[in-house]
Amino acid sequence: MGGLGWGMPRTRTVIVPTPVPTRSYGGGGGHNSGGSYGGGNPPPGRDRGNGCLSAVMVVFLFLIVIGFIAVLMDGGGGGVGSSTIQREPLPAGSVQETGWYTDEVGWILTEKKLLAGMKDFYRQTGVQPYLCLVSEVNGTPSPSPQEMGEYAEALYDRLFTDEAHFLLVFLDGEDGFMAGYSAGAQAKTVMDDEAVGILRDYLDRYYYDTSSLSDEEYFSKVFQETAVRIMTVTKSPWPPVMAIFGLLLLGAGAYLWWKKAREKKAQELKAAQELLETPLETFGDTEAERLAAKYKEDASGSTGAGSTENKDKEL
Repeated sequence: MGGLGWGMPRTRTVIVPTPVPTRSYGGGGGHNSGGSYGGGNPPPGRDRGNGCLSAVMVVFLFLIVIGFIAVLMDGGGGGVGSSTIQREPLPAGSVQETGWYTDEVGWILTEKKLLAGMKDFYRQTGVQPYLCLVSEVNGTPSPSPQEMGEYAEALYDRLFTDEAHFLLVFLDGEDGFMAGYSAGAQAKTVMDDEAVGILRDYLDRYYYDTSSLSDEEYFSKVFQETAVRIMTVTKSPWPPVMAIFGLLLLGAGAYLWWKKAREKKAQELKAAQELLETPLETFGDTEAERLAAKYKEDASGSTGAGSTENKDKEL
């Protein structure tokens, strides 16, 4: 396999989204290498009692939950691919230790900052990384992905005598940056295609962070965070997501119960208030009218009965 490359000029002022196709090429020896073009985008620059407050709070909480779920689905990687397999570091003694970088462009001014992340990558993976910064490949400042891969593979054979190194060749030109890699036969048990893709994602992610990262810190951070990511299986977001939905349902149920209880209490208070506001004369008049009707009915019944009795006597 051969050639790996992608990117845009390292600046915050140019935002040109481009697709990231990948291409693979055959390679010799026991090395694994790859290449592609691509691009990355820089990070972007109450009325009480009427229900408005509740609606705003529900929308606000919903947006928070959606954002939290999005972060969980991403594994906290900010667009970095997930690590889906458990990788084991290479056994001690696999690497015939060498230097750490070649700088043909004069970027590395503070070696200590660069090596901090590279050595951490080595400790976690057992693979020794090597960074080669170049301004051209085979005489051209704009090599193809295949040329990048072939260059990285040939350079690996010149630099190392073991199969436990990972070589990253980085070229930053006026039209964009490219990166090529070559991994030894042992190293590629750790730096497989998925792991290389994660490294590429971190290169893209921090490429535009020129305000806070120096060149040395940029590469150091990429190697360090790649190691952490690839050596840990990214946890599935679904258990916490289901737990969140369960809590939301429980909260919604509790809210509905509270709302109904409050409405019932309000109705009872309203009825009691209306009763208290009813004039006492109303109760008296009503009772008197009821009793008068009753006595009148009784009197009518008695009169009818007496007339019938007199008629019987006359007969």
